[in-house]
Amino acid sequence: MSNPVSIAPVSIADDLRDALISQPEVILDDQGLMHALIAANERAMGTNIVDLRGIAMDRLEARLDRLEDTHRSVIAAAYENLAGMNLIHRAVLRMLDPAEFEDFMKDLGGEVAEILRVDAVRLVLETVQSDKNPAVQKLGKVLATAQPGFIDNYLGGPRDQNARSVFLRQIQEQDATIYGDSGFWVRSEACIRLDLGRGRLPGMLVMGAEDPHQFKPGQGTDLLQFFGGVFERAMRRWLS
Repeated sequence: MSNPVSIAPVSIADDLRDALISQPEVILDDQGLMHALIAANERAMGTNIVDLRGIAMDRLEARLDRLEDTHRSVIAAAYENLAGMNLIHRAVLRMLDPAEFEDFMKDLGGEVAEILRVDAVRLVLETVQSDKNPAVQKLGKVLATAQPGFIDNYLGGPRDQNARSVFLRQIQEQDATIYGDSGFWVRSEACIRLDLGRGRLPGMLVMGAEDPHQFKPGQGTDLLQFFGGVFERAMRRWLS
């Protein structure tokens, strides 16, 4: 009959022991090592003892993990908000640069769209005039004209004083009246209602993206409302 194998205790080298004693925070900062020490302590106590301290530590550790996750989420959201604010500010400054309306519209579909990282920008104006009007055609694809009532129908209802002005949504088929033959496959869009002043038909600024997740319900609209407000005032100036 063979004798049971005995395991000799492992001793720590003197220099390692001295180093750990002189810098105990090395152990405390190592999460894996602390887990191993706690597990060794539980094994030494046996299975018949309820370790309330260990249970409390597990709960505190789980709570700390949740707090760290929340902290990372808050930091990420703050960073995204700051990055979005910088984009809007840059787009507004670029939008205010042109001294001519034609350049203003050209920049809207060019550099402003690039700054905002969207694939298409369209200004929709309701009018009784024909879209064959030379003045309209001169402004290119950025300007889209529609019959009165088109915007209310497109956004699902008339605007009232307390209604929201920004609509974020995902779409399956892009509207030819707005996008025409754009060359893009728009799958999400941000629509901003525009009040162009007393006596004028309403307008709408549309930002379209091929990414179906770039604009969707539930996202914040504060920055787009600000951008729409600036654009609204700029258009009133041009139209006057």
